Amino acid sequence: MTLPVLKSTSLISVILLATTACAQPSSADANSNNVTQNTTNSQATQTVSATVDKRLRQVLTQAGIKTQITSILPSKLPNMYQVNLAGQLPLHITEDGRYVIQGELQKNPSKRVVTKTPVRSTSAQVGEPINASVKSDMLANMTALKNMSAKTPFFYTAVPGVIWGATLEGVPFLLSDDAQYITDGEISVIENGQFIGLDENFEKRKNQSVFASLDKSQLITYPATTTERAVIYVADDVNCPYCRRLHQQVPSLNAKGVTVNVIGYPIYEASPKQMRGIWCQANEDSRRQAFDKAMLQGEMTPASASCTVDHVTPNREKAAGLAVMATPAIYREDGVLYQASFESPEFLEFLGVE
Repeated sequence: MTLPVLKSTSLISVILLATTACAQPSSADANSNNVTQNTTNSQATQTVSATVDKRLRQVLTQAGIKTQITSILPSKLPNMYQVNLAGQLPLHITEDGRYVIQGELQKNPSKRVVTKTPVRSTSAQVGEPINASVKSDMLANMTALKNMSAKTPFFYTAVPGVIWGATLEGVPFLLSDDAQYITDGEISVIENGQFIGLDENFEKRKNQSVFASLDKSQLITYPATTTERAVIYVADDVNCPYCRRLHQQVPSLNAKGVTVNVIGYPIYEASPKQMRGIWCQANEDSRRQAFDKAMLQGEMTPASASCTVDHVTPNREKAAGLAVMATPAIYREDGVLYQASFESPEFLEFLGVE
């Protein structure tokens, strides 16, 4: 197995100051020059024991890594080792060889204000939002990063000291819990000697945490019309053609026992205002009717002059923790993302209905 060579563009400019491509509209940040693009290529001066070095080489070779391993050193990410590969970006791996990240670390250019070592997470906290104290300390050390704020979602990963975060546009990244080093790599899992993909347990538990944080009164819900057999969450935009096609299937899904919870997730330029009008309707029934008109007929319902509250943005910001790359993004209640065509038979199998 040869891991792909990732792009070498600056993480701080690409991940922390830009939106995603594809379904998310791209935009330049006018203040991007305020952030220093400071990449660290320095290696840790500490050494690794011969026992650890030998074991990690064996683990990676068995898992299919054919690229030459040039050295193994302590990583700048807590509780990980950096595996340098010839011609590829380095790997960062836990001592037990279970969790792996591929990516170059970028040094956070912000002044480090909080220097204490954070209280490290436990396995029971995987997928939970980081506590308020840790978040406050991290943000204090991230003042030069324009897109970081109290609204930025951060979650504990399976590696104590390594935090998963996302911009409000849903662009994911990993960072040390002292906020000193950042990468766009993702955590993969080695199990029974083989790479099995991304850490699905973390993804599920993180997504469940996001669902729990949502304001349920601001979801548009289409309840199952027979005995409920499945619940899904859908990140939707009224101007997304595929969202509209999925919406045509909602009555059929309801009849099969599927409850559909819609998260307002505007990504098109005109959508925030249009969706605010829908969410401004007086009650749940009228909001659902306005949403149906938008999705099935392309007819938008404007907000009344008396509606001055934005009911869409709060849930949209919380849903950034889902790292939605394209709409509609469909999740089971257990946090699993559906990654195939919703028009295929596999969709009903995914939902556990016929």
